[in-house]
Amino acid sequence: MTNRMLLRSGHVISMDPGIGELPQGDVLIEDGRITAVQREISADAEVLDMTGRIVIPGFVDTHRHTWEAPIRGVAPDATLDDYFVDILDTFAPLYTPEDVYAGNLAGALECLNAGITTLVDWSHINNTPAHPDAAIQALTETGIRAQYAYGSANTSLADYLFDSKIAMPADDVRRIHAKYFASDDGLLTMALATRGPGFCTNDVVTAEWTLARDLGIPITVHVAMGRLAGRFGMVKQLHDLGLLGPDTTYIHCCYLHEEEWRMVADSGGTVSIAPQVEEQMGHGWPPVMKAIEHGLRPSLSIDVVTTVPGDMFTQIRAAFGAERARVNADCWQANLPVPETMLTARQMLEIATVNGAHVAGLEQRTGSLTPGKRADIVAIDATALNVAPVHDAAAAVTLCADVSNVETVVVDGVIRKRDGRLTADTARALRLVEESRDRLLAAKEAKPTA
Repeated sequence: MTNRMLLRSGHVISMDPGIGELPQGDVLIEDGRITAVQREISADAEVLDMTGRIVIPGFVDTHRHTWEAPIRGVAPDATLDDYFVDILDTFAPLYTPEDVYAGNLAGALECLNAGITTLVDWSHINNTPAHPDAAIQALTETGIRAQYAYGSANTSLADYLFDSKIAMPADDVRRIHAKYFASDDGLLTMALATRGPGFCTNDVVTAEWTLARDLGIPITVHVAMGRLAGRFGMVKQLHDLGLLGPDTTYIHCCYLHEEEWRMVADSGGTVSIAPQVEEQMGHGWPPVMKAIEHGLRPSLSIDVVTTVPGDMFTQIRAAFGAERARVNADCWQANLPVPETMLTARQMLEIATVNGAHVAGLEQRTGSLTPGKRADIVAIDATALNVAPVHDAAAAVTLCADVSNVETVVVDGVIRKRDGRLTADTARALRLVEESRDRLLAAKEAKPTA
Protein backbone atom coordinates (compact mmCIF):
# COMPACT_ATOMS: atom_id res chain seq x y z
CA MET A 1 0.00 0.00 0.00
CA THR A 2 1.38 3.42 -1.00
CA ASN A 3 1.99 5.87 1.85
CA ARG A 4 1.07 9.39 0.70
CA MET A 5 1.57 12.77 2.33
CA LEU A 6 0.45 16.08 0.84
CA LEU A 7 1.94 19.41 1.90
CA ARG A 8 -0.82 21.79 0.87
CA SER A 9 -0.96 25.53 0.14
CA GLY A 10 2.55 26.57 1.15
CA HIS A 11 4.84 29.12 -0.45
CA VAL A 12 7.11 26.61 -2.20
CA ILE A 13 10.71 27.50 -3.04
CA SER A 14 11.69 24.35 -4.90
CA MET A 15 15.32 25.20 -5.81
CA ASP A 16 14.55 23.30 -9.02
CA PRO A 17 14.93 25.64 -12.02
CA GLY A 18 12.22 23.80 -13.92
CA ILE A 19 9.66 24.27 -11.14
CA GLY A 20 10.81 27.54 -9.64
CA GLU A 21 8.86 29.24 -6.87
CA LEU A 22 5.15 28.74 -6.26
CA PRO A 23 3.58 31.45 -4.05
CA GLN A 24 0.90 28.87 -3.35
CA GLY A 25 1.75 25.29 -4.12
CA ASP A 26 1.44 21.66 -3.07
CA VAL A 27 4.07 18.94 -2.65
CA LEU A 28 3.04 15.29 -2.90
CA ILE A 29 5.14 12.59 -1.25
CA GLU A 30 4.68 8.89 -1.95
CA ASP A 31 6.68 6.28 -0.01
CA GLY A 32 9.32 8.81 0.95
CA ARG A 33 9.78 10.21 -2.55
CA ILE A 34 8.57 13.53 -3.99
CA THR A 35 6.21 12.69 -6.84
CA ALA A 36 4.71 16.07 -7.71
CA VAL A 37 5.21 19.78 -7.02
CA GLN A 38 2.35 21.81 -8.50
CA ARG A 39 0.06 24.74 -7.78
CA GLU A 40 -2.69 22.36 -6.75
CA ILE A 41 -2.72 18.58 -6.29
CA SER A 42 -5.65 16.32 -5.50
CA ALA A 43 -4.69 13.05 -3.83
CA ASP A 44 -5.84 10.59 -1.21
CA ALA A 45 -3.14 11.41 1.35
CA GLU A 46 -2.35 12.64 4.84
CA VAL A 47 -2.61 16.42 4.48
CA LEU A 48 -0.30 18.87 6.20
CA ASP A 49 -1.68 22.40 5.91
CA MET A 50 1.19 24.70 4.89
CA THR A 51 -0.84 27.91 4.77
CA GLY A 52 1.41 30.75 5.96
CA ARG A 53 4.49 28.54 5.69
CA ILE A 54 7.51 28.73 3.38
CA VAL A 55 8.36 25.24 2.12
CA ILE A 56 11.99 24.62 1.17
CA PRO A 57 14.39 21.70 0.73
CA GLY A 58 16.15 20.76 3.96
CA PHE A 59 19.45 22.45 4.71
CA VAL A 60 22.66 20.46 4.14
CA ASP A 61 25.56 20.81 6.60
CA THR A 62 28.66 19.55 4.78
CA HIS A 63 31.09 19.42 7.71
CA ARG A 64 30.37 19.13 11.43
CA HIS A 65 32.31 17.48 14.24
CA THR A 66 29.08 16.20 15.73
CA TRP A 67 30.82 14.40 18.60
CA GLU A 68 31.54 17.77 20.24
CA ALA A 69 27.94 18.40 21.34
CA PRO A 70 28.69 17.49 25.00
CA ILE A 71 31.27 20.29 25.15
CA ARG A 72 29.09 22.89 23.44
CA GLY A 73 30.20 26.45 24.15
CA VAL A 74 33.24 25.37 26.17
CA ALA A 75 35.60 27.48 24.03
CA PRO A 76 33.65 30.65 23.15
CA ASP A 77 36.70 32.87 22.67
CA ALA A 78 39.04 30.28 21.15
CA THR A 79 41.23 30.89 18.15
CA LEU A 80 42.03 27.99 15.85
CA ASP A 81 45.35 27.52 17.65
CA ASP A 82 43.52 27.44 20.99
CA TYR A 83 41.08 24.87 19.62
CA PHE A 84 43.80 22.38 18.80
CA VAL A 85 45.07 22.48 22.37
CA ASP A 86 41.87 23.09 24.36
CA ILE A 87 39.67 20.62 22.49
CA LEU A 88 41.70 18.14 20.45
CA ASP A 89 44.50 17.70 22.97
CA THR A 90 42.40 18.09 26.13
CA PHE A 91 38.87 16.75 25.70
CA ALA A 92 39.16 14.45 22.69
CA PRO A 93 41.50 11.90 24.34
CA LEU A 94 38.96 11.53 27.17
CA TYR A 95 36.02 10.56 24.95
CA THR A 96 34.47 7.15 25.50
CA PRO A 97 32.12 5.48 23.01
CA GLU A 98 29.27 6.55 25.31
CA ASP A 99 30.33 10.18 24.92
CA VAL A 100 30.43 9.83 21.14
CA TYR A 101 26.96 8.27 21.16
CA ALA A 102 25.57 11.08 23.32
CA GLY A 103 27.23 13.73 21.17
CA ASN A 104 25.99 12.33 17.89
CA LEU A 105 22.49 11.73 19.24
CA ALA A 106 22.08 15.25 20.60
CA GLY A 107 24.00 16.82 17.73
CA ALA A 108 21.97 15.15 15.00
CA LEU A 109 18.71 16.04 16.75
CA GLU A 110 19.96 19.61 16.99
CA CYS A 111 20.40 19.53 13.21
CA LEU A 112 16.87 18.27 12.62
CA ASN A 113 15.44 20.85 14.99
CA ALA A 114 17.16 23.57 12.95
CA GLY A 115 15.96 22.26 9.59
CA ILE A 116 19.23 20.54 8.66
CA THR A 117 18.08 17.29 7.05
CA THR A 118 21.47 16.16 5.72
CA LEU A 119 24.70 16.12 7.72
CA VAL A 120 28.31 15.27 6.90
CA ASP A 121 29.52 13.96 10.26
CA TRP A 122 33.30 14.58 10.29
CA SER A 123 34.05 12.04 13.00
CA HIS A 124 37.73 12.29 13.96
CA ILE A 125 37.17 10.74 17.37
CA ASN A 126 37.75 7.04 16.62
CA ASN A 127 39.92 6.37 19.63
CA THR A 128 38.83 2.70 19.74
CA PRO A 129 36.89 0.46 17.33
CA ALA A 130 33.80 0.96 19.52
CA HIS A 131 33.79 4.71 18.86
CA PRO A 132 32.62 4.62 15.21
CA ASP A 133 29.96 2.04 16.04
CA ALA A 134 28.58 4.38 18.71
CA ALA A 135 28.58 7.34 16.32
CA ILE A 136 26.75 5.44 13.59
CA GLN A 137 24.22 3.98 16.03
CA ALA A 138 23.25 7.46 17.18
CA LEU A 139 22.92 8.81 13.64
CA THR A 140 20.75 5.85 12.69
CA GLU A 141 18.41 6.36 15.65
CA THR A 142 17.74 10.02 14.85
CA GLY A 143 16.57 9.38 11.29
CA ILE A 144 18.74 12.13 9.80
CA ARG A 145 20.28 11.74 6.35
CA ALA A 146 24.01 11.66 6.97
CA GLN A 147 27.34 10.94 5.44
CA TYR A 148 29.45 9.36 8.16
CA ALA A 149 33.03 10.50 7.54
CA TYR A 150 35.33 8.06 9.37
CA GLY A 151 38.25 9.99 10.86
CA SER A 152 41.41 9.29 12.80
CA ALA A 153 41.78 8.75 16.51
CA ASN A 154 42.29 11.87 18.61
CA THR A 155 44.33 10.65 21.56
CA SER A 156 47.41 12.82 21.01
CA LEU A 157 47.88 16.06 19.12
CA ALA A 158 51.56 15.26 18.60
CA ASP A 159 50.84 11.80 17.21
CA TYR A 160 47.92 12.61 14.91
CA LEU A 161 48.26 16.21 13.73
CA PHE A 162 51.98 17.02 13.55
CA ASP A 163 53.63 15.28 10.59
CA SER A 164 51.82 12.14 11.67
CA LYS A 165 53.16 8.76 10.63
CA ILE A 166 50.00 6.99 11.84
CA ALA A 167 47.53 6.09 9.12
CA MET A 168 43.89 5.38 9.92
CA PRO A 169 43.40 1.66 10.64
CA ALA A 170 42.45 0.25 7.24
CA ASP A 171 41.04 -2.94 8.73
CA ASP A 172 38.59 -1.01 10.91
CA VAL A 173 37.60 1.34 8.09
CA ARG A 174 36.85 -1.74 5.98
CA ARG A 175 34.94 -3.31 8.87
CA ILE A 176 32.73 -0.26 9.27
CA HIS A 177 32.16 -0.07 5.52
CA ALA A 178 31.18 -3.73 5.27
CA LYS A 179 29.00 -3.67 8.41
CA TYR A 180 27.00 -0.50 7.77
CA PHE A 181 27.56 0.66 4.20
CA ALA A 182 27.54 -2.41 1.95
CA SER A 183 24.81 -0.55 0.06
CA ASP A 184 24.86 3.20 -0.54
CA ASP A 185 21.09 3.43 -0.96
CA GLY A 186 20.25 4.13 2.69
CA LEU A 187 19.91 7.28 4.75
CA LEU A 188 23.52 6.86 5.86
CA THR A 189 26.48 6.81 3.49
CA MET A 190 30.22 6.77 4.21
CA ALA A 191 33.23 8.96 3.51
CA LEU A 192 36.80 9.15 4.79
CA ALA A 193 37.75 12.17 6.91
CA THR A 194 41.45 12.54 6.20
CA ARG A 195 43.96 14.88 7.81
CA GLY A 196 45.92 15.45 4.63
CA PRO A 197 49.36 16.87 3.83
CA GLY A 198 50.93 19.19 6.35
CA PHE A 199 49.44 17.10 9.14
CA CYS A 200 50.61 13.69 7.89
CA THR A 201 53.59 12.29 6.02
CA ASN A 202 53.19 11.71 2.31
CA ASP A 203 53.07 7.95 2.84
CA VAL A 204 50.12 8.30 5.23
CA VAL A 205 48.31 10.71 2.92
CA THR A 206 48.72 8.38 -0.04
CA ALA A 207 47.65 5.35 1.99
CA GLU A 208 44.44 7.05 3.18
CA TRP A 209 43.49 8.37 -0.27
CA THR A 210 44.14 4.93 -1.73
CA LEU A 211 42.01 3.27 0.96
CA ALA A 212 39.06 5.54 0.24
CA ARG A 213 39.28 4.93 -3.47
CA ASP A 214 39.60 1.19 -3.00
CA LEU A 215 36.31 1.31 -1.09
CA GLY A 216 34.71 3.73 -3.55
CA ILE A 217 33.89 6.31 -0.87
CA PRO A 218 34.44 10.09 -1.03
CA ILE A 219 37.17 11.97 0.80
CA THR A 220 36.85 15.11 2.93
CA VAL A 221 39.84 17.14 4.15
CA HIS A 222 40.58 20.49 5.82
CA VAL A 223 42.87 22.75 3.79
CA ALA A 224 44.35 26.26 3.89
CA MET A 225 42.89 27.46 7.17
CA GLY A 226 44.67 29.65 9.69
CA ARG A 227 48.23 30.87 9.71
CA LEU A 228 49.75 27.40 10.00
CA ALA A 229 47.79 25.29 7.53
CA GLY A 230 47.47 28.27 5.21
CA ARG A 231 51.17 27.95 4.51
CA PHE A 232 51.19 24.27 3.71
CA GLY A 233 50.06 24.52 0.08
CA MET A 234 48.03 21.40 0.80
CA VAL A 235 46.19 21.20 -2.50
CA LYS A 236 49.46 21.69 -4.38
CA GLN A 237 50.97 18.84 -2.35
CA LEU A 238 48.02 16.61 -3.19
CA HIS A 239 48.41 17.55 -6.85
CA ASP A 240 52.10 16.65 -6.75
CA LEU A 241 51.19 13.28 -5.21
CA GLY A 242 48.71 12.66 -8.02
CA LEU A 243 45.78 12.47 -5.59
CA LEU A 244 43.38 15.22 -6.72
CA GLY A 245 40.00 14.03 -7.94
CA PRO A 246 36.25 14.71 -8.11
CA ASP A 247 35.66 12.56 -5.02
CA THR A 248 37.28 15.07 -2.64
CA THR A 249 35.73 17.89 -0.61
CA TYR A 250 38.07 20.66 0.54
CA ILE A 251 37.00 22.35 3.79
CA HIS A 252 37.65 26.04 4.58
CA CYS A 253 40.03 26.92 1.66
CA CYS A 254 40.60 30.38 3.15
CA TYR A 255 44.24 30.63 2.04
CA LEU A 256 44.26 28.68 -1.21
CA HIS A 257 46.65 30.08 -3.80
CA GLU A 258 45.18 30.96 -7.21
CA GLU A 259 46.75 27.91 -8.82
CA GLU A 260 45.25 25.73 -6.09
CA TRP A 261 41.77 27.09 -6.78
CA ARG A 262 42.30 26.14 -10.42
CA MET A 263 43.50 22.69 -9.37
CA VAL A 264 40.39 22.09 -7.27
CA ALA A 265 38.10 23.28 -10.06
CA ASP A 266 39.93 21.40 -12.82
CA SER A 267 39.89 18.15 -10.80
CA GLY A 268 36.13 18.39 -10.14
CA GLY A 269 36.61 18.77 -6.38
CA THR A 270 34.04 20.39 -4.11
CA VAL A 271 34.21 23.02 -1.36
CA SER A 272 32.74 23.34 2.14
CA ILE A 273 32.92 26.71 3.92
CA ALA A 274 32.21 27.31 7.64
CA PRO A 275 31.80 31.11 7.71
CA GLN A 276 31.16 31.81 11.40
CA VAL A 277 34.08 29.65 12.53
CA GLU A 278 36.38 31.08 9.89
CA GLU A 279 35.65 34.69 10.83
CA GLN A 280 35.58 34.10 14.55
CA MET A 281 38.48 31.68 15.10
CA GLY A 282 40.96 33.09 12.59
CA HIS A 283 40.85 30.58 9.76
CA GLY A 284 40.57 33.46 7.26
CA TRP A 285 37.85 35.17 5.26
CA PRO A 286 35.12 32.77 4.07
CA PRO A 287 35.92 32.32 0.36
CA VAL A 288 32.37 31.95 -0.96
CA MET A 289 32.76 34.31 -3.91
CA LYS A 290 36.27 33.02 -4.60
CA ALA A 291 34.82 29.54 -5.08
CA ILE A 292 32.01 30.84 -7.30
CA GLU A 293 34.48 32.84 -9.41
CA HIS A 294 36.35 29.60 -10.13
CA GLY A 295 33.21 27.84 -11.29
CA LEU A 296 32.68 25.89 -8.06
CA ARG A 297 29.44 25.46 -6.12
CA PRO A 298 30.37 26.19 -2.49
CA SER A 299 28.42 24.72 0.41
CA LEU A 300 28.11 25.75 4.05
CA SER A 301 28.94 23.94 7.28
CA ILE A 302 28.81 24.51 11.02
CA ASP A 303 32.14 22.88 12.03
CA VAL A 304 32.34 23.12 15.86
CA VAL A 305 29.64 23.91 18.42
CA THR A 306 32.38 24.34 21.03
CA THR A 307 32.62 27.88 19.70
CA VAL A 308 29.78 28.77 17.30
CA PRO A 309 26.02 28.11 16.95
CA GLY A 310 24.87 24.87 15.34
CA ASP A 311 22.28 26.21 12.87
CA MET A 312 22.40 27.05 9.18
CA PHE A 313 20.79 30.49 9.56
CA THR A 314 23.94 31.68 11.35
CA GLN A 315 26.19 30.36 8.58
CA ILE A 316 24.10 31.93 5.83
CA ARG A 317 24.28 35.36 7.44
CA ALA A 318 27.94 35.09 8.35
CA ALA A 319 28.86 34.28 4.75
CA PHE A 320 26.48 36.84 3.26
CA GLY A 321 27.67 39.64 5.53
CA ALA A 322 31.38 38.86 5.27
CA GLU A 323 31.48 38.62 1.48
CA ARG A 324 29.43 41.73 0.90
CA ALA A 325 31.49 43.66 3.47
CA ARG A 326 34.72 42.61 1.75
CA VAL A 327 33.49 43.65 -1.71
CA ASN A 328 31.97 46.89 -0.44
CA ALA A 329 35.24 47.82 1.27
CA ASP A 330 37.31 47.06 -1.83
CA CYS A 331 34.96 49.07 -4.03
CA TRP A 332 34.95 52.00 -1.60
CA GLN A 333 38.74 52.00 -1.49
CA ALA A 334 38.98 51.93 -5.31
CA ASN A 335 36.08 54.39 -5.73
CA LEU A 336 34.23 51.90 -7.93
CA PRO A 337 30.58 50.80 -7.98
CA VAL A 338 29.81 47.41 -6.50
CA PRO A 339 29.73 44.64 -9.12
CA GLU A 340 26.57 42.91 -10.28
CA THR A 341 28.08 39.66 -8.98
CA MET A 342 27.49 40.63 -5.34
CA LEU A 343 26.02 37.71 -3.38
CA THR A 344 22.23 37.72 -3.09
CA ALA A 345 19.92 36.35 -0.43
CA ARG A 346 18.52 33.84 -2.91
CA GLN A 347 22.00 32.60 -3.77
CA MET A 348 22.58 31.89 -0.09
CA LEU A 349 19.53 29.61 0.00
CA GLU A 350 20.87 27.73 -3.01
CA ILE A 351 24.27 27.38 -1.32
CA ALA A 352 22.67 26.05 1.88
CA THR A 353 20.49 23.47 0.12
CA VAL A 354 21.16 22.15 -3.36
CA ASN A 355 24.86 23.11 -3.34
CA GLY A 356 25.23 21.22 -0.07
CA ALA A 357 23.66 18.13 -1.60
CA HIS A 358 26.07 18.45 -4.53
CA VAL A 359 29.07 18.63 -2.21
CA ALA A 360 27.87 15.66 -0.16
CA GLY A 361 27.48 13.64 -3.36
CA LEU A 362 23.72 13.39 -2.80
CA GLU A 363 22.27 15.79 -5.35
CA GLN A 364 20.43 12.97 -7.11
CA ARG A 365 18.58 12.28 -3.84
CA THR A 366 18.09 15.60 -2.06
CA GLY A 367 18.75 19.35 -2.09
CA SER A 368 15.73 20.45 -4.15
CA LEU A 369 12.01 19.75 -4.27
CA THR A 370 12.23 17.80 -7.49
CA PRO A 371 9.91 14.92 -8.36
CA GLY A 372 11.93 11.71 -8.07
CA LYS A 373 14.12 12.94 -5.21
CA ARG A 374 13.68 11.80 -1.64
CA ALA A 375 11.39 13.95 0.48
CA ASP A 376 13.71 16.04 2.68
CA ILE A 377 11.56 19.10 3.31
CA VAL A 378 11.38 21.97 5.81
CA ALA A 379 8.48 24.33 6.50
CA ILE A 380 9.21 27.77 7.98
CA ASP A 381 6.47 29.59 9.90
CA ALA A 382 6.14 32.84 7.96
CA THR A 383 3.43 34.19 10.25
CA ALA A 384 5.88 34.77 13.13
CA LEU A 385 6.71 38.34 14.13
CA ASN A 386 10.35 38.02 13.04
CA VAL A 387 9.38 36.76 9.55
CA ALA A 388 6.07 38.43 8.63
CA PRO A 389 5.09 40.18 6.48
CA VAL A 390 6.84 38.35 3.66
CA HIS A 391 7.91 40.36 0.61
CA ASP A 392 10.62 38.02 -0.70
CA ALA A 393 10.30 34.44 0.53
CA ALA A 394 13.94 33.53 -0.04
CA ALA A 395 15.07 36.59 1.91
CA ALA A 396 12.58 35.76 4.65
CA VAL A 397 14.32 32.40 5.09
CA THR A 398 17.91 33.53 4.75
CA LEU A 399 17.80 36.90 6.53
CA CYS A 400 14.75 36.87 8.84
CA ALA A 401 13.96 33.36 10.08
CA ASP A 402 15.71 31.44 12.83
CA VAL A 403 15.48 28.02 14.45
CA SER A 404 12.30 28.96 16.33
CA ASN A 405 10.51 29.31 12.97
CA VAL A 406 11.35 25.78 11.79
CA GLU A 407 7.92 24.25 12.24
CA THR A 408 7.97 21.04 10.20
CA VAL A 409 10.89 18.80 9.19
CA VAL A 410 10.50 15.78 6.93
CA VAL A 411 13.40 13.41 6.15
CA ASP A 412 12.96 10.68 3.57
CA GLY A 413 9.21 11.14 3.86
CA VAL A 414 9.14 10.75 7.65
CA ILE A 415 8.06 13.64 9.87
CA ARG A 416 10.87 14.38 12.31
CA LYS A 417 9.50 17.69 13.59
CA ARG A 418 5.82 18.58 13.74
CA ASP A 419 4.18 21.77 15.01
CA GLY A 420 7.56 23.05 16.16
CA ARG A 421 8.49 19.99 18.24
CA LEU A 422 10.81 17.13 17.45
CA THR A 423 9.14 13.72 17.41
CA ALA A 424 12.22 12.14 19.04
CA ASP A 425 12.82 11.52 22.75
CA THR A 426 14.63 14.79 23.34
CA ALA A 427 14.56 14.39 27.13
CA ARG A 428 16.69 11.25 26.83
CA ALA A 429 19.13 12.95 24.46
CA LEU A 430 19.50 15.92 26.81
CA ARG A 431 20.05 13.65 29.80
CA LEU A 432 22.74 11.67 27.99
CA VAL A 433 24.58 14.70 26.67
CA GLU A 434 24.55 16.35 30.10
CA GLU A 435 25.85 13.16 31.71
CA SER A 436 28.58 13.10 29.08
CA ARG A 437 29.46 16.72 29.81
CA ASP A 438 29.79 15.97 33.52
CA ARG A 439 31.89 12.86 32.88
CA LEU A 440 34.24 14.71 30.51
CA LEU A 441 34.68 17.65 32.85
CA ALA A 442 35.44 15.31 35.75
CA ALA A 443 37.96 13.40 33.64
CA LYS A 444 39.60 16.66 32.58
CA GLU A 445 39.96 17.76 36.21
CA ALA A 446 41.45 14.38 37.14
CA LYS A 447 43.91 14.40 34.24
CA PRO A 448 47.52 14.92 35.40
CA THR A 449 49.08 18.14 34.19
CA ALA A 450 52.42 18.04 32.46
